[in-house]
Formats: sequence, C-alpha cells, structure tokens
Amino acid sequence: MSLQFEHKEFIWLFTLLPVLFLLFLLLYRWKKATGRKIGDKQLVNLLIEGYSSKLFNTKFIITSVAFVAGILAVMNLREPGERSAENRVGIDVAIALDVSNSMLATDVAPSRLDRAKQFIIKLMDAMPDDRIALIVFAGKAYLQMPLTNDHGAAALFVASAAPGIVPQQGTDISDALEMSANAFNNIDEHYKSVVMISDGEDHNENAIATAKKLAEQGVMINTVGIGSPEGTTIIDPATGLEKKDENGNAVVSKLNEEVLKQVAEATNGTYTHLQSSDDAVKVVLSQLSQIERKAFGDVSQMNFNTYYYLFAGLMFLLLIIELFIPEVKRILS
Repeated sequence: MSLQFEHKEFIWLFTLLPVLFLLFLLLYRWKKATGRKIGDKQLVNLLIEGYSSKLFNTKFIITSVAFVAGILAVMNLREPGERSAENRVGIDVAIALDVSNSMLATDVAPSRLDRAKQFIIKLMDAMPDDRIALIVFAGKAYLQMPLTNDHGAAALFVASAAPGIVPQQGTDISDALEMSANAFNNIDEHYKSVVMISDGEDHNENAIATAKKLAEQGVMINTVGIGSPEGTTIIDPATGLEKKDENGNAVVSKLNEEVLKQVAEATNGTYTHLQSSDDAVKVVLSQLSQIERKAFGDVSQMNFNTYYYLFAGLMFLLLIIELFIPEVKRILS
C-alpha cells in the first residue's frame, strides 16, 4: 500500500472547477460589455490605462490552483508508516455467545458463562491476524460487534456480556446462526467460520436446517458445548433463588450435546466439550486452520503519515500572493 487519499469521496469537488472558469468568463465578458456601453473607445482606453488583463488572468490562475490545493488537502494524501502492517492474512470468524439464564449455571466453575468468556479471550489471543465479530444470543440474537481486527475492543464486549443485555430470554440457536452469517461479507464464498459457545438448550427446532443453509454459503460452524450432561439448578438473577417451573419444581439445566454436534456436522465443522479452555482452543484452531486464508488490508490498525498540511499550506500561500497582486500595472514616471 503506497500513497493514497483517505477521503476519495471528495473528488467530486473537482467538478466545481468548470463553474469557477465560467464565473471568470462571465466577469471578463461583463467588463468588456461595460466598456462598450461607455461608447467612446478613446475615453475607455484612457479610463483603463493602468488596467492589466494579464494580471487579472494571473490572479484567476493562482486562485484556481489554490482551489485545487484545497481539495487535495481535504482528501488527505497519506501513506502507511514504517511500523504499519500493510496486509494481514487471516479469516473472518463470528463468535456467537449464549447469554441465556441457563449459562449462569455453576456445574462448570465459576459459571458456564464465565468459563465461556475465558475460552473466547484465549481463542482471540491465539488468532491475532483474524477478524472477529461478536454475536450474543438468548431468545433473540444481536450483533454486539461487527468484524474487526481490534481484539482489545472485542475483549471488552466479551467481558460485559451477561443475560441482561438480551431482553428476550430462551435459546434460539437458529437466529444466532443467521445473525452470525449476516456479519460476513456476502461477496466472499470462503474464509468464513462461526464459533458458537452454548449449553445447547435450544427452544427452536430450525437450527439444523439453518446450519445446512449456511454450509451452502461456505460457512463452517464449530460448536463448543459448555455444562454437564447431568446438569444443575439455575439461580434466578432477579431473586437470587433457584429457578422453578410452573409446578414449583427446581429447573435443572443440562448440556444438550446432540444439537450442537448436528449443527457442526452439517457444515463440516467440529464439536468440542469445553472442559479445559486450552484444550478447546487447540481443537477449534486445528479446525479453523483447514479454512483457506486470505489477505486483506487492515487500515484500522495502521499508523499513517499524512500530507494534507502541504496542500493546505500551498493553498493559503497562493491566496496571500493573489491578494497582493493588483489588477493595475505600474506606470513608470
């Protein structure tokens, strides 16, 4: 990546140059017409004896060049600094995190949700060249952060994830998969993967069908199950007591591995049970390594040397010069 303009959208300002020339032409013709209205040519020549059309044209040229310099200043010519990484090679990964109330279960210490967060942070640390999107879901899915290389910002979003950020409770894996797919660039048919972390308690039966549809779009889904097959009770965050069903019995949340396995298999992905975060990261990374990697420009992390001030300085200098150029030529005595 060499010299480039940051704001190419302002190139349309160059279309104002013909307007500037037209105004100059109209002013020139107005001066000529005014002279003809006086009638007496000798009188007109006497009145404009000191006027210089060359100086008038010079002032216009200088003003036009200053206008061009101003446009170039606004467009901001720049180039990457010496320490900038011009291109990174990586894949696009959408991380879908289940934040339903069942993720507060403590059959995995300190809780399913906290362990899932630890896994995501370690996964992102192990894939610095990949772009990350973050989706949180419960009864509905939300794009928490679009694709970015800013893993620091992604870590902050992960840390703040909690059941309260999704108003509609439940678990809709299908909606989470569709939202994850929407985070990608639909032009590319490769390099895309979803990593879903959930206890698999799906309240919607469309997850497998959605996974097969995404497989046709070139999306690989890797699922990470968290929790225990035996399950445990859930603490209601509103009351601090065990959550009970309509019959007054304690609600027991169990890991549903079957639906997570089927979702992964439908897209040639892999399923892993999250027990050790390090081991789970290795499994997911091994699967992601099978995806063809691509090079993409990462301008968000670049340090640029900018040169707008050169054009701005030239513009102001030319305007000052134009200000001091008279339209009347010197008459030697």
